[in-house]
Amino acid sequence: MAVVEMKRIHVYALKNNRKKILEMLQRKAIVEVNTPEEAQEELSQGPFSRTDTASARQMFEKNSQMITNAVEVLDSYAPPQKSMLAMLEGRKGINAHQYEQTAQAAPELNKTASRINALGKRITDQQAEIARLEAQIDALKPWMALDVPMRTIGTHSSSVFIGTFPDELTEGEIKTRLAQAAPEAEGVEVEVISTQSQQTCVFIVCLSKVGMKVESALRGMGFTYPAAPSKTAPPQRVEELKKRIQAARDDASEAEKEIISYAGKREELLFTADYYSMRADKYSVLGQLWQSPHVFWLTGYAEAARIPKLQKELEERFGAFVEVETPGENEELPVKLQNGFFGSPVEGVIEGYSLPGRREVDPAKVMCIFYYVLFGMMLSDAAYGFLISLCCGIVLLKFKNIEEGLRKSLKMFFFCGLSTLFWGIMFGSYFGDAIDVIARTFFGADIHVKPLWFAPLDEPMRLMLFSFLLGIIHLFAGLGMQIYQLCRQRKYLDALYDSGFWYMLVGGLIVALVSMEMFQTMMGLELAIPPVVTNIALVFAGIGAVGIIATSGRESRGVKRLLKGLYGLYGVSSWLSDILSYSRLLALGLATGVIAQVFNMLGSMAGGGVIGAILFILVFVIGHVLNLLINLLGAYVHTNRLQYVEFFGKFYEGGGRKFEPFAAKTKHFKITEE
Repeated sequence: MAVVEMKRIHVYALKNNRKKILEMLQRKAIVEVNTPEEAQEELSQGPFSRTDTASARQMFEKNSQMITNAVEVLDSYAPPQKSMLAMLEGRKGINAHQYEQTAQAAPELNKTASRINALGKRITDQQAEIARLEAQIDALKPWMALDVPMRTIGTHSSSVFIGTFPDELTEGEIKTRLAQAAPEAEGVEVEVISTQSQQTCVFIVCLSKVGMKVESALRGMGFTYPAAPSKTAPPQRVEELKKRIQAARDDASEAEKEIISYAGKREELLFTADYYSMRADKYSVLGQLWQSPHVFWLTGYAEAARIPKLQKELEERFGAFVEVETPGENEELPVKLQNGFFGSPVEGVIEGYSLPGRREVDPAKVMCIFYYVLFGMMLSDAAYGFLISLCCGIVLLKFKNIEEGLRKSLKMFFFCGLSTLFWGIMFGSYFGDAIDVIARTFFGADIHVKPLWFAPLDEPMRLMLFSFLLGIIHLFAGLGMQIYQLCRQRKYLDALYDSGFWYMLVGGLIVALVSMEMFQTMMGLELAIPPVVTNIALVFAGIGAVGIIATSGRESRGVKRLLKGLYGLYGVSSWLSDILSYSRLLALGLATGVIAQVFNMLGSMAGGGVIGAILFILVFVIGHVLNLLINLLGAYVHTNRLQYVEFFGKFYEGGGRKFEPFAAKTKHFKITEE
């Protein structure tokens, strides 16, 4: 339906044109390189071979990553000036001529990136060194009153002990405990340097002849020596450490200044990262090519409509021989969707489920109609719809270079907003009942905006019936898609068996149900359906039921066929659950309106006047923003659910493989043609 036709293309060219041809194909993004396995087996036995490009590819990937890291370092010290809407600006375009110019500067920029990374590492190392030195200063703070080196152990006639106790002790307590532990040790002097809740720093001196006994007694008291005693007195050591910290800071500051000086190279570095990434991709494809000493062969899939122009350019510029081949019936082709302005926005939703299989149609053109209608019914507030479409429209008009995927999503929400606006007008909802509340609260007027059709809060049953009707149409459209697919494959009987009989059965049962007096009473309907119509509907339902029983198990025989047919007929119960699923249109539509009215009521509780107006504005803005965001998410999720489960379940299997052409898969720039 809207799946781009693919054909296989074979390119035979001289080996010395290989680089230029690959670069041209990469920029144009036309061909998905794909060599059939059977061809690979045949070529491997002839004069053709493939080149091992793994090491070159890894080198380019490494360079790309190195430059990316350098830009991250640069951005941390010289952040680029970006607006809040920078993500909407898209990638900057660069043509083939600019590509060649910048590519020539790649080796020099490689050196620049290496230098930036080295400077970043230098700063990191100095910061770690500063943290280490500051930790040493913190460890020396309790010893600042000590005026001798902490490594002092005494003289010829004296022994010195510098260390700590794990408790808070006074000089007297230390002497008392020493006297008790070593009574024979005389002439011991103790100086408490500092005390803390769980530590006491001391300087102890004694005669060398009793040093061993004093040391043994100290250990019994929990005495420990400093982990890293300084060679100089603590005050001097701290001054030395502060000088080293300052030197490290100065060195880091110089490195930071040098990094900032490269800020003007940011764009060139980013492009060079993309350049190396492109070269890695090119060498990946190069490794797939079969080549002889003089020629090479490239094959893959390309869009049929774009092949003639590509063929002409290859033949005229490079003297290549191009052969185009129609794929076989059983060949798995890559899938690319191509829809118009109205259908293309929902392609992302289809890809989120699965791309069409080889013999399936692209459901976008049919699905988009239901998608927008169902989404609008679930949100169903004219003001919300207007805001959504306005915001999306402004972004689409202002940012022309926006990425294609985001552009499609914004277009989808633009149309969903228009649908929401339409249903809001039909149901008379403008920020809920905000117009009524504002007029009554602040102007004393009784203004009531009437719905163009009806108000769901006043007639919920009417909305439920309409939701079911819309659901039936949606499901029958899915069956219609199944008939269309089968007829394209000339499986006309299968179309009758798998879809036609279901039309008869479900359609007939629905008409018979609606004609029942009890059902009309329950639903408040007044429909005069002639008995003959009911009888005809029942006949069609009977034919459909018999047809389903007879054909559901047509691949089997005997009793097994009958049982499969009965099981197929049991599938009518799933139709009931599918139709009931559309009650979410009622639930979400009512939820949006009720929550909006609650916020309007809360905002008007303070009445009129200045205070009332301020309160109303605050509650109105916060409440309706929350209501819009929550119900916008709900509408998106449940609309997708109705497409994936109910609609796709009737005809769509998916399983297609996305078309992935050999292209310039760049992250920061996009390559354009001249």
